[in-house]
Amino acid sequence: MKTTVVMAALAGLALSGAGLARAEAPEPVLETYSDIAAAAYADALATAGTLSGKIDALVEAPSDETLADARAAWIAARRPYQQTEVYRFGNALVDAWEGKVNAWPLDEGLIDYVDAGYGNESPENAFYTANVIANPTLKLGGRTIDASAITPALLAEELQEAGGIEANVATGYHAIEFLLWGQDVNGTGAGAGNRPATDFDPDNCTGGNCERRAAYLKAATDLLIDDLAEMAEAWTAGGAARADLAAKGPEGGLATILTGMGSLSYGELAGERIKLGLMLHDPEEEHDCFSDNTHMSHLDDVVGMRNVWLGTYSGFATGSVEGASLRDYVAEGDPALADEMTAKLDATLAAFEAMRARAETVEAYDQMIGEGNDEGNAVVQAGVDALVAQTRTIEKVVTALDLGAVAFEGSDSLDNPGVVFQ
Repeated sequence: MKTTVVMAALAGLALSGAGLARAEAPEPVLETYSDIAAAAYADALATAGTLSGKIDALVEAPSDETLADARAAWIAARRPYQQTEVYRFGNALVDAWEGKVNAWPLDEGLIDYVDAGYGNESPENAFYTANVIANPTLKLGGRTIDASAITPALLAEELQEAGGIEANVATGYHAIEFLLWGQDVNGTGAGAGNRPATDFDPDNCTGGNCERRAAYLKAATDLLIDDLAEMAEAWTAGGAARADLAAKGPEGGLATILTGMGSLSYGELAGERIKLGLMLHDPEEEHDCFSDNTHMSHLDDVVGMRNVWLGTYSGFATGSVEGASLRDYVAEGDPALADEMTAKLDATLAAFEAMRARAETVEAYDQMIGEGNDEGNAVVQAGVDALVAQTRTIEKVVTALDLGAVAFEGSDSLDNPGVVFQ
């Protein structure tokens, strides 16, 4: 239900980009932006490596302890990755790659067994319950696929978006999440997925096909590491993503930064990831739906936007970054606008910290969006409102820098809500 909204130039600003006298060129801002990307993707790769080690330990000795360790490593690995999502939308290379690692929501019946309430078929997806873990031979789209060996190539080349259907997610963080937690069958009630460790134990197997389930988990993790290594390399000096950004020139580079901020803030996070699920009161629309980690993924998206505005990044594994910032560049010509943007980002962070606090002390995110939960709904809506408000100021920054028309992602949930219920 996404739309693309071209943000028109806003009237009434004190300064336009053409009239700004600056002592500094924007190139150092773009360098910091690239350095943050390099550090954050490197952190995502490093934490995925830690996750891989914990998954190896789980597969070698399945127990409640090794499963809990693997789950904790998955949650830790999400943090740096989510802070890179602000690099989407403006960077074509990132957008072309992103679906391999963070596509959602997924029809989990493609991968493994599901609860009876999931159903046996979907009119939109012929592969709804293909269950590759249980079936070493699959008939998909009139073809017979040899799935006797579960390998990264099988997942990436045969199963990911099988039949051209986006919900057939076979790779990335959420496929791994489903395998570690299993389905969350609690609706908007308390509780996350609760897969037992014995689902990976051939000697005490629950759920059937334990060796194949372990093989899928390891293959998906190996593939995630390969994919993250590709993007981490792309942002190093001389990498493809840096080269693409440089080729756009200074104004194009600034437009790229603001396109990512505006699109993530508005259509993606406020709209598709939050408002849509809130309108429908549907826990299937939450981002980390198996683990109940959604509040942290949303928070880190917000942190990622602040990172590129402030020119800072607090590293998780490979070090921090601090350099020339878009905030300071804007402040040279319009300090009031720079202060307004910073204040809006601060207000958004506060709204999502409140969501995090509620998730950690009162109820999970999927309960917050439940029908009839006025207090929880209000906390989530406050996050949406803050994101929309900060997007309006991002529009002002685009205009002040005289960058022309910049397209931000939209969402029917925000732009045409009546369509959502049709």
